[in-house]
Amino acid sequence: MSAEELAIEPLAAARRLLGATLWSGPVGMRIVEVEAYGGDPAGPWHDPAAHSGRGRTPRNAVMFGPPGVLYVYFSYGMHTCVNVTTGPDGIASAVLLRAGEIIAGHEIARARRPAARTDADLAKGPGNLGSALGITLDDYGTHLFDPVSGIRLELGDEIIDEAAIGVGPRVGVSLAADRPWRLWLLDSAAVSAYRRSPRAPRVAESA
Repeated sequence: MSAEELAIEPLAAARRLLGATLWSGPVGMRIVEVEAYGGDPAGPWHDPAAHSGRGRTPRNAVMFGPPGVLYVYFSYGMHTCVNVTTGPDGIASAVLLRAGEIIAGHEIARARRPAARTDADLAKGPGNLGSALGITLDDYGTHLFDPVSGIRLELGDEIIDEAAIGVGPRVGVSLAADRPWRLWLLDSAAVSAYRRSPRAPRVAESA
């Protein structure tokens, strides 16, 4: 198991991350919902909805690096969103972790997420996920396959059956809004609700 398993195209990497376990200190989370994002026009997976869609900046630089690295950013100035870089080194892409099931460190996660009504709500949605795991902007650039890292990623050994995976458009993006790059485990209560951006064009295929 290594970062090179994620050196593949974004949607395939997103599938590989479903069912994987992310550890942040003593808190462990099974990943149950993800969104794939590509990169700039120079790369093979141009994605206008991606932070890297217009090219490299100081904010998104880690997306252009090797796979298996943590890309963290603030959304709406209050939510910490957690992403895993994918694709070969030098080609931008990443997968947003949208939801997960806490499997260890429940008491810590509950203390961080006092508003959660049930355990299934602890890491439901990208902002809640970041809060439950205690991940901050300071964790940007963490190598998730480094055995001494405080945040570590463990990929599952078994390939999840296609019949167990839901596929649909990404949440809240106004560009490439109908691209079916959101994946989730159908049997999980922790999967977040779909909300289409009001700015997204109402067309059959906006990708």
